[in-house]
This record gives sequence, structure tokens and C-alpha cells, in this order.
Amino acid sequence: MIKKENKNANRLVRHTRVRTKLSGTSERPRLNVYRSNSHISVQVIDDTKGMTLASASTTEKLLAKELEGKTKQERAFVIGQTIANRAKEKNITSIVFDRGGYLYTGCIKKLADGARDAGLDF
Repeated sequence: MIKKENKNANRLVRHTRVRTKLSGTSERPRLNVYRSNSHISVQVIDDTKGMTLASASTTEKLLAKELEGKTKQERAFVIGQTIANRAKEKNITSIVFDRGGYLYTGCIKKLADGARDAGLDF
């Protein structure tokens, strides 16, 4: 019998492996990414305090008009710029990028490019 590959289980293995080596501090918080089939969301997290410092998502009503009619990669770029601006408002300029086990292509790469363009350093 042919078994279907469980891509999410493979992603969780990658994510667990990365998270053992990666942690956010007060000086360099962690930028965590979650991607579903139709949406993407990011959080800036301080792991020492266990707090979310800033977040952005394609499901936000504030960004609905800006994201309307764009492709998923274009929306990811805008979300990257949004999270960078929100982080800079809280005096965060340097972060650790946690791609959540997702491969660094497509939407994840565009999100990182958008955050870098808006001034985040990682």
C-alpha cells in the first residue's frame, strides 16, 4: 500500500529541530511565522518573558483594503513591511527569524524581504 506523505508532520519535525537552537531575547526577539493555505501571520516574541511584542496577519481588518486583489506573495510582502513598522514603533530593530519549519521559498521569502525592506535586521 502506498502511503501519502504527511507534509505538516515533516514541517513540525523541522520546526522542532530549529526551535531547539533558536530563541528570542529582549535584545533580539524572535519573528515567528505561521502560514496556512490562504493566510499568513507573524509575531515578534520575547521568549525570556514569554510575551508577544507585535503581530500582523492577513486576517486583520485594518489591512483588508491594502491586501485586496493581491497574490499570496504580494500579501506576504505587505505583512513583512507591517510587522517591521510595528516592531520599530516598539524600538525593535534586530530580530531572529523563525520560519516555523516552512521552506524558505515563496511567501516566507517574500515576508522576510518585506521585513528587511522596512528596516528590520536579521
